[in-house]
Amino acid sequence: MSVVYLDHAATTPILSEAAAAMTAQLGRVGNASSLHASGRAARRLVEESREAIAQALSCRPGEVVFTSGGTESDNLAIKGLFWSRRAEDPRRVRILSTPIEHHAVLDPLTWLATEGAKVELVDVDRLGRLDLDAFRATVEADPESVALVTVMWANNEVGTVQPVREVVEIAHAHGIPVHTDAVQALGQLPLDFAGSGVDAMTVTGHKIGGPYGVGALLVRRELKPTALLHGGGQERDIRSGTIDPPAIAGFAVACASAVAHQGELAERLSDLRDALVAGVRREVPDAIYNGDPESGPEHRLPGNAHLEFPGCEGDSLLMLLDARGIECSTGSACDAGVPQASHVLLAMGSSEEFARSSLRFSLGHTSTQADVDALVAAIRPVVDRARNAALSSRSGR
Repeated sequence: MSVVYLDHAATTPILSEAAAAMTAQLGRVGNASSLHASGRAARRLVEESREAIAQALSCRPGEVVFTSGGTESDNLAIKGLFWSRRAEDPRRVRILSTPIEHHAVLDPLTWLATEGAKVELVDVDRLGRLDLDAFRATVEADPESVALVTVMWANNEVGTVQPVREVVEIAHAHGIPVHTDAVQALGQLPLDFAGSGVDAMTVTGHKIGGPYGVGALLVRRELKPTALLHGGGQERDIRSGTIDPPAIAGFAVACASAVAHQGELAERLSDLRDALVAGVRREVPDAIYNGDPESGPEHRLPGNAHLEFPGCEGDSLLMLLDARGIECSTGSACDAGVPQASHVLLAMGSSEEFARSSLRFSLGHTSTQADVDALVAAIRPVVDRARNAALSSRSGR
């Protein structure tokens, strides 16, 4: 049985050219911090990769700080900027964000709250978009006390694009730096670090057809976040540790390819996504399409389709589809094996019941119309079975 993979938001298959760039380096020796010929060759590869990423994302090479991926980049930006900004002015203890961020942002914020930070999560609307009026009022209530703002570029569950440029305009009027997690946006939406005005941006390799375990924090040269790791002083003394030239080479190739083909991929994925949503709702008329229903880079990720199926448990739907060779994800997060309602949907005003009945279908560079057709053919019997199981459970049979 062939697998229909509809979970590209979790990770996407590596591009052949990225795999080739990476594997070409695996047999070569050389620490990029060493001064001999092998070390210089490794350093040259790293710096050429840094330049390629900088060109693709419209930033300066010196603004690319390599990390192990999105989680580390988010932690480095949030903790590092909070500590450095508070050290400059002890009044700066507030961090402003949203309740729909990825846990790579929310969990560091929760931890920093135990270290004296005052975290304020500004409301989003029913589409999952930040309330700009509420954000402006929160900033202007006491701008001198705000250490930083962190708002994701696009939501990883429902795909809603956030008003990042407006957030930057409001924050910069008071000299407040802005970080954005752009992990889901890279490759699907136009990204321009310099043009966006943000001060720090998180990206990672495995979401764009690069290898696992490598990513970057783009951070403006004038900002000096406090380091999380101390050691050899690599990466502007912001991120110590021996860097991984083969992975960085693969990441650079994937990044350049993702940006070069972003427009055509977005158009193709948007068409597939619309066909998927229309097909599913034809088979299951009461299915609810979550997030912004409008297409376009200012509204929604082109490869995201997030649907609620009333009367079903999302986990049951996932496993029933998986048994048919169709792989997707739920709108729920599991902590220690205990299913919990999606914090994103709850923040958007959904009830616990509905928040637990959702599935996320995410498309990527290998997605085809055949994948969509397979899902549409399977969804009605799967939903019927899940609903029958839920009714039996509630009736005690």
